[in-house]
Amino acid sequence: MSDTIQSLDIHAILKRLPHRYPFLLVDKVLALEKGVRIKALKNITMNEPQFTGHFPEFPVMPGVLMVEALAQTAALLGMVSMDPPMEEGALIYFAGIDECRFKRVVSPGDQLILTASILNLKRGIGKFACQAHVDGQLAVEATLMAALKNKA
Repeated sequence: MSDTIQSLDIHAILKRLPHRYPFLLVDKVLALEKGVRIKALKNITMNEPQFTGHFPEFPVMPGVLMVEALAQTAALLGMVSMDPPMEEGALIYFAGIDECRFKRVVSPGDQLILTASILNLKRGIGKFACQAHVDGQLAVEATLMAALKNKA
């Protein structure tokens, strides 16, 4: 049986992920089912640094940052799903991206709903099916791989 966590606020996220502004791309975990899936939120705001250059006349969230937001979401799921769960300050390294497709432009004012499901998690290597939606429309999907390591 899996454990369900209702939500994680920004303080709980900061305890688990090593990322900080401007590279922390998960604002809140809306739901998390240990060993199964996660649903998180990223608010896209005009004051984020990437919009000064991508593109000033028509600000668009860079695809690479959407994928990074998915990777951070999957990392949170992987960290709590390891047996035993990973320590605070553990590190997660990107190991691969497969089948990545961008389906919709994401702009300031949008809310990116990030989801990840575990496809495989063994010996510190995780494979996750990830999607991001805006207003119920698919924005990006990918299969992501990560290596999860405790600091010691």
